[in-house]
Amino acid sequence: MRVLVICTPVPTHFLPLVPLVWALRSAGHEVVVTGQPDVLGAVRAAGLTGAVVGESFDVDGMLLRGLAEEERPLQARPRPAPEVLGGYGKLWMGHAKSVLGHYGELVREFGPELILSDPLEYCSLILGARLGVPVVHHRWTVDAISGPARRLVRPDFRELCEELGLPGLPDPAVLLDPCPPSLRLPDSEPGTSIRYVPYSGGGEVPGWLRADRGPGAGRQRVAVSLGNTLALHGEPFTRDLLHALAGRPGTEILATVPERHRAGIGAVPEHVRLIDPLPLHLFLDRCDAMVHHGGAGTAMTATAFGLPQLTLPQLADHFPLGDRLAATGAGLTFDKAAEQDDPQLIAGALDTLLSDPAYGAAARRLAAEMAAMPSPADVAADLEQLARQA
Repeated sequence: MRVLVICTPVPTHFLPLVPLVWALRSAGHEVVVTGQPDVLGAVRAAGLTGAVVGESFDVDGMLLRGLAEEERPLQARPRPAPEVLGGYGKLWMGHAKSVLGHYGELVREFGPELILSDPLEYCSLILGARLGVPVVHHRWTVDAISGPARRLVRPDFRELCEELGLPGLPDPAVLLDPCPPSLRLPDSEPGTSIRYVPYSGGGEVPGWLRADRGPGAGRQRVAVSLGNTLALHGEPFTRDLLHALAGRPGTEILATVPERHRAGIGAVPEHVRLIDPLPLHLFLDRCDAMVHHGGAGTAMTATAFGLPQLTLPQLADHFPLGDRLAATGAGLTFDKAAEQDDPQLIAGALDTLLSDPAYGAAARRLAAEMAAMPSPADVAADLEQLARQA
């Protein structure tokens, strides 16, 4: 089976798809991943075959544009109301219209029998409909955006679809959902379960980790990762956050901070250790809780390891993800800049997560649900059957 993977030009939009893509490759299927240059580095790093289409998009630059120095997105653009989350589809609609024509030659050459994409990639739906092949969308995490976004942009796609002989923008044939059932939004579009397998790129196991034996008897360890958005949070915020978290006695803080940001963060308390970013699954089994920005990969990996989570969201789907972790009893979340900037509130939240065993128990229940979901290999076999029946 020939599988074409089309991704929006954000590396973190692609990474959750990698375990399924490798399951398809391991089953003997031919896979080509296509997209803009922004995502092709992640494709190569995953050992997959890629094809560049179009120009760079630079979503990080877009997010930073218009912000004052040291201003965070959350300070400039407070949390959007739930009913306007679908508006994010407008961005990806414009992107899809600008690149759709560039995919034609590749599609004709490759002749896909199945198309796999992330849930905001609309070219996949149009190309799949024209070819008469199934299109599968793979969610990243708690999904409050893709369904409303697809409904919102559908009228704006009508003219283009009619020109191409289509009645309108189709829905995907399958919507894969890696969230354990309890974590999903109760009113979201139903999805087909696929187990989340942590993947954030390759890396080398550092020497400190090989020698690490955990925090020690009577102590607890908290992982802190602001993902690829540390530049969005800013160095002053990160410094203040680490100082707030370090105030809890008997607690070690392990924070992933790229070298280029450390001078700006400055000296940190004794029990805070700054480490180079590395795949989180390498060390989360030695941690007791996770503090993060609400990014899909970070939160889903922490969920897989059964860790209670403190979420400090900045934008988009970060907010509903934090809400759902809190609703399941597996975490706490603060979605206002003033809350995130309050050291006593942050320190108290961490103490609650580590002191109240109910949070750990709820987090372990989510991990057990996730572990029981169909593996990427199982889903790959189902998708092969879907393509055969098309």
